[in-house]
Amino acid sequence: MLNDTVTEHTLRRESETVAAEQSLDDARWRIARLRRGRQVKIRARDNQISQLSANDPPHKFVNSAQRFLALPMKVYFDPASREAVSWLRLGTVAICVLLSIPLLACNGNVEDVSKDQMMRRLELSLESLQEENTELKSEIVDLREQLEDLNTQIQNLPDVDSMVDWDLADKGQWTKDDEDQWVNNKNDRLTIQEDTAVEATARMAEEAGGQIQYIEHAGRGDRTVLVTPQNFVDGATPLIVSLHGFGGNSFYQSSYVPLHERVNSGDFALLLPNGIGDGEGNRFWNPTDQCCQGGKSGEDDVAYLTELVAEARKFGEFGHIYFFGYSNGGFMSHHMACKGLLGLRAIASLAGTSYVEDSSCEGAHPVSVLQIHGTEDSVILYQGAETELNADGERAFSASAQDMVTRWSQIAVCNWPEDPMPYAAFDLDEWVPGSETQAFRLEPTCADGISIELWKGVGSGHSPAIGETFVDALLTWLLAQD
Repeated sequence: MLNDTVTEHTLRRESETVAAEQSLDDARWRIARLRRGRQVKIRARDNQISQLSANDPPHKFVNSAQRFLALPMKVYFDPASREAVSWLRLGTVAICVLLSIPLLACNGNVEDVSKDQMMRRLELSLESLQEENTELKSEIVDLREQLEDLNTQIQNLPDVDSMVDWDLADKGQWTKDDEDQWVNNKNDRLTIQEDTAVEATARMAEEAGGQIQYIEHAGRGDRTVLVTPQNFVDGATPLIVSLHGFGGNSFYQSSYVPLHERVNSGDFALLLPNGIGDGEGNRFWNPTDQCCQGGKSGEDDVAYLTELVAEARKFGEFGHIYFFGYSNGGFMSHHMACKGLLGLRAIASLAGTSYVEDSSCEGAHPVSVLQIHGTEDSVILYQGAETELNADGERAFSASAQDMVTRWSQIAVCNWPEDPMPYAAFDLDEWVPGSETQAFRLEPTCADGISIELWKGVGSGHSPAIGETFVDALLTWLLAQD
């Protein structure tokens, strides 16, 4: 009975979380689409003004219109939304105003209209444009407020642990059978949230067209989702292991970086494991040889992930193996490369580095490494966060993004340049305008085809707004490391 109540609360919380996050994603994508579409309109407007300038229209008006329409607000709209109506009217007025000048010139009627009358008409048109623009700005402000409200809703969702405590408050009234049921079902109670995340991950991957397998781990007694493509080639299909950040799980990781949507088109398999929980229920990875600190369990995650990959091989032999991790999962990806794994070819880390002093990487075999990091990351600092020596003579916390590519270059017997020049610029963060990510790499690559790259997101934070461009770029780089 108690177990059913806990399950009901957990499922309700999961449903509320998913609904809130879907609304949050909708608001984020709506603003992102608004920005993209506005860029297209600005380019089209610039072309129109350039063409009209050749016909020598009144320069005062053209310059005013150009300054007005070049406002740094980039939006895109859904054809059925209020923004669509506003922009349709705005565009219609703007085009009519701009086209009226060459039409008057072509008809030879410019002389019949006084200069003051023409300028007055144009000023009225500009006033109309300004009113439409003000309305649109107001709607974007409303969207941002909705986004903040949704973030607050997600943070304030009731915690299942507090619900369990509420159910236990009346345990003094339990019968002996109630107590026996509680003891017998305790393990089930503790794994409800994990099972919900696993099932949600499997459903999402299956809906995207992947084939679902469950990997059972005897030691931890948990399950992990393995997604395989429809056209699996034994011995050739590569495997990507995707690791969530601290406090996350496989469902949130897949929602944030939807690699499962590309399993068939990219012809790779995908393993989506879950870390173990700390004393407060936050799932995490142990990316160090040290353990049992800060309330964390002393689980050996290198052994755990190695065993999961070995179990996954029972469904078919893979080609190369790649690790990708976000935040704490990025730390773990670096640690897996340090400790070594049969078949591991490359790792990619988003917003996760390693520790300042990491002796576990001594003697590591070279692998290709991609470090993706935002300069405005306030959680895992781009420039690193080195602490003072503790009583045991050790330093703690994170190395910088630059340190990571330098370390792996040295392991591969290469030298990362002190002042490298970017070879490309990518637009990977939807929240930062333009091509904010500068890509650096060793030229030429190291021996044995080892590639070391740093993608520096100028202005990006700890959780960049990831879209299809990011997923495309990540998979292109990973799967090219063969």
